[in-house]
Amino acid sequence: MAQASYREDCTTSEKAIVNSIMRYLEKLPGCYVVKTHGSIYSAGQPDLLGCYQGRTLALEVKRPGGKPTPLQLAVLKKWEAAGAIAAVVHSVEEVKEILGGMGSVEQAKW
Repeated sequence: MAQASYREDCTTSEKAIVNSIMRYLEKLPGCYVVKTHGSIYSAGQPDLLGCYQGRTLALEVKRPGGKPTPLQLAVLKKWEAAGAIAAVVHSVEEVKEILGGMGSVEQAKW
């Protein structure tokens, strides 16, 4: 797997974590990911949507200790019900863990 350099702690912004995760995913063969941009028409949609080795990814990114809103959780559950790998992630390491266990959607972290 591709390696990414990153530093994430409580002072790291969500934007910096999103960018680190995107850099990591973009280096993986067979992966395509886009950053969604919030608006009144896309409320609750995950920060990152993509596809890795034929599986849809729906990732809500939060700072360490951050929690998703009830709407974000509801939307992630809809993505999961449709067969996507849906998760709340706080770091590149968490994304690596989830992709490493792609055989089971139960690996998703809420």
